[in-house]
Order: sequence, then C-alpha cells, then structure tokens
Amino acid sequence: MAFWLLFAVLSCVLLLPDPALGITRHYTLDIKMHSVTRLCHTKSLVSVNGQFPGPKLIAREGDQLLIKVVNHVPNNISIHWHGIRQLRSGWADGPAYITQCPIQTGQSYVYNYTIVGQRGTLFYHAHISWLRATVYGPIIILPKRGVPYPFPKPHKEVPMIFGEWFNADPEAIIRQATQTGGGPNVSDAYTINGLPGPLYNCSAKDTFRLRVKPGKTYLLRLINAALNDELFFSIANHTVTVVEADAIYVKPFETDTILIAPGQTTNLLLKTKPSYPNASFFMTARPYVTGQGTFDNSTVAGILEYEQPKHARTSIKNLQLFTPVLPALNDTNYATKFSNKLRSLNSKTFPANVPLKVDRKFFFTVGLGTTPCNHKNNQTCQGPTNTTMFAASISNISFTMPTKALLQSHYYGKSQGVYSPNFPWKPIVPFNYTGTPPNNTMVSTGTNLMVLPYNTSVELVMQDTSILGAESHPLHLHGFNFFVVGQGFGNFDQNKDPKNFNLVDPIERNTVGVPSGGWAAIRFLADNPGVWFMHCHLEVHTSWGLRMAWLVLDGDKPNQKLLPPPADLPKC
Repeated sequence: MAFWLLFAVLSCVLLLPDPALGITRHYTLDIKMHSVTRLCHTKSLVSVNGQFPGPKLIAREGDQLLIKVVNHVPNNISIHWHGIRQLRSGWADGPAYITQCPIQTGQSYVYNYTIVGQRGTLFYHAHISWLRATVYGPIIILPKRGVPYPFPKPHKEVPMIFGEWFNADPEAIIRQATQTGGGPNVSDAYTINGLPGPLYNCSAKDTFRLRVKPGKTYLLRLINAALNDELFFSIANHTVTVVEADAIYVKPFETDTILIAPGQTTNLLLKTKPSYPNASFFMTARPYVTGQGTFDNSTVAGILEYEQPKHARTSIKNLQLFTPVLPALNDTNYATKFSNKLRSLNSKTFPANVPLKVDRKFFFTVGLGTTPCNHKNNQTCQGPTNTTMFAASISNISFTMPTKALLQSHYYGKSQGVYSPNFPWKPIVPFNYTGTPPNNTMVSTGTNLMVLPYNTSVELVMQDTSILGAESHPLHLHGFNFFVVGQGFGNFDQNKDPKNFNLVDPIERNTVGVPSGGWAAIRFLADNPGVWFMHCHLEVHTSWGLRMAWLVLDGDKPNQKLLPPPADLPKC
C-alpha cells in the first residue's frame, strides 16, 4: 500500500510543469476609444483596455505569450513588443507593413512568441503612424523561478513610463505635417504613467506619487515611450544606482541624473533615506535637445513621498518640497559621460558575447534632408524652404513604406515590385559628414533592404550628418540586441577609431543614441531569420523616412528557419 501511495505522489510531482521551462500566458488587449482629461482638456483617444497608459504585461523568462489584440477603433492598428528578440517568430514583431499588415477595424490577431534568454523591463506600443502616442504599456519580464537578480532584492518594484500628451489628435498633427512638408506641432506636456504633474496648468491632481518607506530599496523600471524627445530624469536629494538598460544587466553605478532616449528602458535602485526626512521630493524629467527644430520645453514632475510616522506634526501637503537640478537642455557633455558609464555586467552567468570576428562591415549615414515640394495642389511648402519638404534618410535613402508586408513578400517569394534587396553598404556619394553640409540636400527614395546570410556577424557604423543641423538619433533595431562597441564625435575614422573599440564589456541594448555630430559603432550576430526594421525612435524622423530593414535569410538547420505564418495573420 505504502509503495502505491509513494508511486502516486511521485507521478503527481512528475506531472507538474517544470518552472525552468516557463508557462503559457494569455492576454487580451482591446484597442478602443477612451475619453481622457489632461491639462483641463478632454479628448477621445485610442487606448488599450480603456486604460492610458495601457496595462502592465508580466511574464517570466521562458514563458510563451499569446496576446490577442482586438481592434475596436476606426484606425488600423498593429502592436510592437519593443526589445523582444522574437527568435524565428517575426510574424509577431508588429511593425505595420514590415512583418504584418495592420489589424483592420473589427478584426483581431494573436501575437504568439516565447521569451528566450531575456529578463528585465521592456514595453509594447502601437507601430503604425503616430498611434503609439497613446497606445503603450510596460512589459515586465521576471527571471526564471529561483533565479535571483544580480543585485539586492528590492522591497518593491515600480514601473515609470514617460510619455507625451498632445491636446490635439497626434494623427491630425502628423497628417498636417506630411501635407505641408513642415515640422509637426510639438506636445503640450510630458507625462509619468500618463500624468503631467503640478508644474503644468490644471494638473496638480494629475500627479504621479511614489510613496516609500524609509530605509528600503525600490526598483524603478523606467521606460521612455515619448514620441520625439530624449529625457533627463532626476530625483531631488537622492542618488540612484543604474542596474539594467534595455533588459540587459549592467555594471552598477551611482548617479543623480539619467538620460533615457525614446525606445530605451533603464532600471534603477532607489535606496530611501534611513529615517523620515520631514520633506517630499520632486522627480522631474525634461528634454535633452540637440536639433534645430521646435520642441516641447516643459518639465514633468512626480512626487516622492515618505510614509509618515504615526505622530507626524506636519501634514504631507505642508512639507517642504525639494526640486532636483537637471542638466542644461543641450548638455551633450553630460549625455556623453552618462552613456560612457554603461557597461555590460559580463559575469559568468550573464556574459557579453561580443562578436570578435566580423564577416561584414557597413557604414550608414543617418540624418535629415529634403524632398521637392508636391506641386499638385499648387501650394508653397513649409519645409526648410518654400519649395522643399523635410525628409530624413539612412545613407541618403528615405524609406518608402510598402503597401504589402515585407515579411510575407519575402516568405512567399513575391518581392518584385515590393522591395529592392540592394541597400548600399556605404554612402554612394561620400562627403564631409559633420562639416559644412553639401549644397544638394535632396534625398532619394525607395524600399531597400540589406540582405544577410544566416549567422553573419555584422559591424555597423552609424554616422550623423550636419545636413539641416546635426542631431542625436536614437536608432532602434528590431529582432536583435547589439553591442555598442564605440562612439565618438566628428567623422568616423576607419583607421584610428576601431583601435579604441570596447570588445570586452560594451553595453548591449536594442536602441542606441547616435551622438549629435558624431557616430556609433555596433556589432550583432544575424542569428534570427526574418525581416527586421531599423529606424530612428524619434517618431518625426521615422515619418520623414529615417528607416530601413534587414532581411536575414534562413539557415540550413530546421531550428534556423523562420516559422510559417499563423493562420490569422492580418491581410492588407
């Protein structure tokens, strides 16, 4: 009898899911119109599950996610899971007309992917037109069960997602800018978790408050989901420890201010004061600005509030409120110093597998330019001149969005008339990239892809240009993490600069700020078959054409091939 009882118990244990293998998690995201009031201005906006920002998605490393997105709004929609590797699951990556046709009104699509070898803070957002202004939310990937963080376990974890609020409809703003050829109107406020805070009119009640206990450690999961602005962020009278960037652990370092570009995430440890400070503290963010265009010159503030002792004499409303000192708007020196502190943890458990052997070296320029005015309506343009419109390009090719999805066209061998597989390895016409700009600022247009054999190790140098003004560009690569092996100012020198590359512990991430008037060098292994978008994460520049795509071919082995498309893949 005892034997059979023991056998039954063992059988039950064996049937339990292995925590190391992960589980399947189901989410439903209803894209619907939702009435929201900010800055005393009420409008109906596109939201997720009637929430702004959207709900937090939680998973563990190794989990499979099945996320049904249902479109209840008049706009076409698609969702990108920013920073998720999407190994062999490119159909779930999300950028409209790149890996899928958008989900049309009344339709749905199940994004199906597994989180492989990733843990940390990422986020999801709409990836069509400017809908990500309101359609975004955090993705929290916890380590596998039983696997600790490589830093002290926090008392509490808090997502803080930066955004931009527009009183007008962002879709109308980019539509008007596209028609006139001018720069789009800027946002009316920045937000933390959807709230602008008390430094804006009519917004004291719409303030994010972080309530903490003395002597505790908090993990702040920062996400920059703003459309067009890199941000400085600081908490008055507190230092923080940076422990992660773009869901990659970094060598911890202390700082009082961080820089975070759109598309980037940063995890901070905040150690609160050992005893009740009898004060509250502003947490503020405002832009880091390098371009010559107009920008939203305002500051978002949340408040760090300490839990009061039972017999506190002063009410929380009457406490002294300290304000942090942020770097100047154009403080490139601080931005550079901060970026240089970011290093991969490169431990035995979390190594930095930098490609040391490079198969292909590419040199791309990134920057602004112009296209001729559209004279169909016999109107003058509002671009740099009254005969030109603003444009942006990679290697002087302003990317034209196709009307059919690139991944499907590739998979079914129907690329003719959809895209060209001949993106140039280097600029066709070299010039002094950061010196006096050339007289001809016109860009060419096309839907050009760079084709890579499976497992190619790539080194890519991205060079900013001075055309229409040097500017920092946060470049995001879908489907991969990459190592930032070098950065510098001026023109990249292929004879001198590679000697200073960091091939030991460079930061690994999915979005890198190409310095204003400078360059960034990255390396990655093309071990993920599919079509992968690469673009500036300043939405205005993406709209103007600062984007391209990589086509990574299948490998020889079955586990090196793109999986077949799902049956419910949306149609164009």
